[in-house]
Amino acid sequence: MTPEALAARAAANGVELWALTDHDEVGGQHRAAAAARENGMRYLTGTEISVTFANETVHIVGLGFDPDDAAISQGLYDTRGGRGKRAMEMSDGLAKVGIKGAYEGALTFVSNPELISRTHFARFLVESGVCKDTYEVFRKYLTEGKPGYVPHQWARLKDAIRWITEAKGIAVIAHPGRYKFTANEEYALFLEFQAHGGKAIEVVTGSHTPAEYVEYADKALEFGFAASRGSDFHSPDESHMDLGKLPWLPGKLTPVWELLENRIQ
Repeated sequence: MTPEALAARAAANGVELWALTDHDEVGGQHRAAAAARENGMRYLTGTEISVTFANETVHIVGLGFDPDDAAISQGLYDTRGGRGKRAMEMSDGLAKVGIKGAYEGALTFVSNPELISRTHFARFLVESGVCKDTYEVFRKYLTEGKPGYVPHQWARLKDAIRWITEAKGIAVIAHPGRYKFTANEEYALFLEFQAHGGKAIEVVTGSHTPAEYVEYADKALEFGFAASRGSDFHSPDESHMDLGKLPWLPGKLTPVWELLENRIQ
């Protein structure tokens, strides 16, 4: 969806403060901010950066940064750089199990080839009738050990946090309940994130269960993190949670947006 369409949907659903957090990209920020104003919402700049930690892909959300900062734009450009090669390897893997033309098909679902991802392959496989929905695609073809899975070395955690904080923003660990970490690995992630200047974790999100809302509220209090709340909405057909439909943050948490009052547009 375009930034304008997302803004209109968010406002219609009662959202008051919105952030567009595209993966590894900030190009839509000025359009999103303008659309938010037109729809009567306040706005925070956002992005969702792919990093590699303990051989797992982790997403770090940046909020309230300067969208014209040269370092964050360059860092995200470099992070996107490996997507094309990875996509070709994914297509080759799918071809070996009889799914031809996956790369070309995935390209039809992405406006910028630098941003091609597993999600675009999933959309192609649904559209072409190979699978009934994107959840089936990931389960059968695009997770570790499946034909279309290709790992990628993303940005380093400390670099992603540095790009965000040096651009006057706040770094947030997105949907921590999604990662396949042991308790010790998760603890190490939180400690390293904090040591490099990370300030918040996502507590209430479309990727968490109600039990995980409580679990990560407790973790936020334990580490002294502010708490974030976000839908993780991608499109009406493939997202668990719509914009503006999440429950409120539980417990005595500090909402991350309270740390960003001077950055809200």
